[in-house]
Amino acid sequence: MQDHPLKHLVSSSKKFDSRLGRPARRVFKLGALASASALFLAACSSSNDPGSLLEASQTVGTIPRAALDASAAAPLVGSAAKCDVQVIGLNYLTRGVKGEETNASGVLLMPSGTDAACKGPLPLLAYGRGTEVSKGRSLASMTDGETGALAAFFAGQGYAVVASDYLGYAKSAYSFHPYLHADSEATATIDAIRAARQVAKEKGQALSGKLMLYGYSQGGHVSMATHKAIETDAALSAEMGLVGAGHGAAPAALSTALQAATPILYGQVFIPFLVTAWQKVYGNVYAKPSDAFKAPYAEGIESILPSATTNFEGLLAQNKVSPNVGGDWLSAMFTDGFINDLKNSPNSGIMQAAKKNDLVASGWTPKSSTMLCAGSGDPVVLYPTAQALAAAKWKSSTNVTAVDVDTQAKGFAQQLWAGQSAAQKAGYGNSIDTYTFINYHGTLAPPLCLAAVKGLFDKLK
Repeated sequence: MQDHPLKHLVSSSKKFDSRLGRPARRVFKLGALASASALFLAACSSSNDPGSLLEASQTVGTIPRAALDASAAAPLVGSAAKCDVQVIGLNYLTRGVKGEETNASGVLLMPSGTDAACKGPLPLLAYGRGTEVSKGRSLASMTDGETGALAAFFAGQGYAVVASDYLGYAKSAYSFHPYLHADSEATATIDAIRAARQVAKEKGQALSGKLMLYGYSQGGHVSMATHKAIETDAALSAEMGLVGAGHGAAPAALSTALQAATPILYGQVFIPFLVTAWQKVYGNVYAKPSDAFKAPYAEGIESILPSATTNFEGLLAQNKVSPNVGGDWLSAMFTDGFINDLKNSPNSGIMQAAKKNDLVASGWTPKSSTMLCAGSGDPVVLYPTAQALAAAKWKSSTNVTAVDVDTQAKGFAQQLWAGQSAAQKAGYGNSIDTYTFINYHGTLAPPLCLAAVKGLFDKLK
């Protein structure tokens, strides 16, 4: 059988990807290619302006072009890498949910090399990563899958790329992560853009002033929240220079999705994360955890995400959340009263919070060239209450395009399934349908949406 160009894009040896909501980390690995860490020679800014660096940016290492071309992502990129990529860590000033000063960390991927595409002026892509369970994860890493994919698809092709770790992760001192809170997602991203521009200036790398936005899963909500924030503020719009945006599998229609109360795949992690985060932001989602959560999950539920001690599998194994992946975790974890509030109480605390962070129902319509990308078979961010609603809302806007990668994702699954061992197939009950279902959101669709949105951005840069 002829080898399909997508077959080796990811490894699928695990029964499920513990990082659902972002491309699998095995999309790209560098390991021994990491060079010794070195401080980028730039003075920290003394400014208290959002986006100011709180310490000198740190060059973690350089990814050579040859490594990009040899990566599993290369077949979808469309052309050989033009640039080496510097991986630079950022620690910058931003704001919390009440506008208070705090910090966040992130990564800047900076092209380098003799090709004209690497010299600039360079366009800047701001990226939103998917849901993360582990508090310590930083994108400023030579072995991070999302960082590697961004290097292969964009930075190696002459884009500068910046991505925030978000509030409450990595170097951020913030006390929690405000999950799917649109305002703080936008400010963390906008301030990362400012930090990236500062580092580029200090490094002597010219940027074109053109900005693109993209994110996947939670990151799709992040990119869309940032998109809206920029386009609804004249001063921000003038500062940012936004020319295009893509939003991948974005849970943007949150009030509709939550009201449906449909148990999504691995929602026993995502929904408690959402509920407890919104309680910390707004204070009126529930009076006490046991009003929303059943025993034994109510105890300690507010402190498990993000976790400094365990990962996705650990949460399931330790019964921190319902371990029943294929069953009704919603009724197992949440009280009848809370589920009733979702379905029937539009003025309940949880639904008020959902409406505040619902980007489809917000009244905003994208002005820039925009791509909505997702797969209609996605079992995590459900297509009918996500992309389909957004596409329908903005169908009269000629600048908005919707892309469904379902056919490609299923073809990708068939190619990967053919390469599975007998033991691996047995882990999925010898069912390609189960394999596709489990891997759809976190492994199959993400690289296809990266390729699609790159096609748009290449026309705009």
